[in-house]
Amino acid sequence: MATAPPISQVAHIGETAGVVWTILNENGPLSMAKLVKKVGGPRDVVMQALGWLAREDKISIEEDGRIRIVSLR
Repeated sequence: MATAPPISQVAHIGETAGVVWTILNENGPLSMAKLVKKVGGPRDVVMQALGWLAREDKISIEEDGRIRIVSLR
């Protein structure tokens, strides 16, 4: 059985989710690559933040060929 990550890591992912939401709100839809670059944090934390937002139904992710575009709902 997997253990939950320390609260500090969960808080970091939550804060990153807020940064992701703000960037998308200010810039509109972005590719995942551009979004990761704009956030400026580790890619894995940005991906976890996207999962957080997707779980809350706050973003949509569409495929455009090989590129995934992330946008707010």
